[in-house]
Amino acid sequence: MMPSARFADLEGASVLITGGGSGIGAKLTEGFALQGAKVAFIDIADQPGLALCDELQRTTGARPLYLKADLRDIEALRDAVAKAASAHGPVTVLVNNAANDVRHAVEDVTPAAWDDNQAINLRPHFFTVQAVLDGMLKAGHGSIINFTSTSFMLNIGDMPAYTAAKAGIIGLTKALAGRYGKNNIRANAIAPGWVITERQRELWVTDEKLDAHIGRQSIPRIMLADDMVGPCLFLASDASAMLTAQTLIVDGGML
Repeated sequence: MMPSARFADLEGASVLITGGGSGIGAKLTEGFALQGAKVAFIDIADQPGLALCDELQRTTGARPLYLKADLRDIEALRDAVAKAASAHGPVTVLVNNAANDVRHAVEDVTPAAWDDNQAINLRPHFFTVQAVLDGMLKAGHGSIINFTSTSFMLNIGDMPAYTAAKAGIIGLTKALAGRYGKNNIRANAIAPGWVITERQRELWVTDEKLDAHIGRQSIPRIMLADDMVGPCLFLASDASAMLTAQTLIVDGGML
């Protein structure tokens, strides 16, 4: 269920979301659209991205801007950011959501595989920020929201390159907050627990694993992509005006 709260300052805001065409990202795109924001999202897959645009145009009356790009291609990423700014004005809310939590064993990781993992899960966070910074500085404000994960906090061992990237995102977030706070640009991170998306169900969810996980949460229910929307809207809005350099753990109280 989408949050009921309305954040007036997000109406008309220029918002950019990476990986915004499916999973958690699609719900974030919907959530900002429902707030009246001008939303652009970057994704690599045409079908879900275009279908999402059609659906949100039908349900909200506003069509998000879908920008196709492979985030491993930094020039394509920069071009997508420029298109978002040209269409909606300088990006003042950036949500770095895109990720790939593919499982892998330490002994199987080659240097090329390691580099490719970081090129999806960490490097684009930095270069997307770099691409929007000039617009935020000129606008005099901005909110950067970097999605990390609780996986590295739980010592999960079957995706070490991914968890290394997710830990690095927190370091990047704190560095950005320290550097640009004086410019009224805030940087925070959201660390989701196990969010049960369609991808998770297809690849890794079993009844036994899910029941065990929910049993460790303080709030004993399945966590869905919708549950990430409210925290993200809060961090994007002026309701969190003095909140920066923080990691907001959204895991149903597991930690």
